[in-house]
Amino acid sequence: QVNLVESGGGSVQAGGSLRLSCAASGRISSSHPMGWFRQAPGKEREFVAAVGWSDSSTYYADSVKGRFIISRDNAKKTVYLQMNSLKPEDTAVYYCAVQLRSSFRVSDFTSWGQGTQVTVSS
Repeated sequence: QVNLVESGGGSVQAGGSLRLSCAASGRISSSHPMGWFRQAPGKEREFVAAVGWSDSSTYYADSVKGRFIISRDNAKKTVYLQMNSLKPEDTAVYYCAVQLRSSFRVSDFTSWGQGTQVTVSS
């Protein structure tokens, strides 16, 4: 069983930055990539970024490419999401999860954390 705990959310003005953390505990496999999703009020959960545990492969949604950076620290079993140049439309609850299959649908991820709120004001 894998447990994930997100932290680092908060309220910022447009153009600001935040760094989210996702700490994993339990039997996390080095072959399983990790990902970040977000869900805004009234909208479906959407893919944001993913990173492999054992390599440096990274993937981003077009909406965050060039502004967000995903990284991981294997020794700490932690995945980070550095969010720069934040926009009001980035406002959402951000979740991390373990990727099971090589695509980026919600159903391809498991072991969801409880989420952390990010609010960007204009």
